[in-house]
Amino acid sequence: MDEGVDVPQEYNGDLIPRAKQMRRNMTPREQHLWYGFLSGYPVRFRRQAVIYHYIADFYCDKAKLVIEVDGMQHMKPDAMEYDKIRTQTFNQIDITVMRFTNDDVDHRFDYVRKTIDQYIKAKLAASSESPFRGDVA
Repeated sequence: MDEGVDVPQEYNGDLIPRAKQMRRNMTPREQHLWYGFLSGYPVRFRRQAVIYHYIADFYCDKAKLVIEVDGMQHMKPDAMEYDKIRTQTFNQIDITVMRFTNDDVDHRFDYVRKTIDQYIKAKLAASSESPFRGDVA
């Protein structure tokens, strides 16, 4: 465990109203990823999921995977530092974070879908609950 990163131990229910508001007002790229891929994916994803003291754009509990769609605001130094600490926190509780840019979603959507799909299939391949048994090359 990295020193200096305080892993929250409790769920922050105060974030639920904000998460609900964010679900109603997803960015165009979040909408595209959700309606164009994740909402119909065989393994369940949640939108704007509250995880401890954070709201993840998308979260798959079964694969322990957070997916973030980053706009230009994430390129600012303060935002980059916040994202780094957030990712370290998720990693410490065995959650992997995948980050895609708005440009990835706009211009490399097949790459985004394949990257997510390959990760989940590999992660769940050994699971008896996997909906992909026999489907992983």
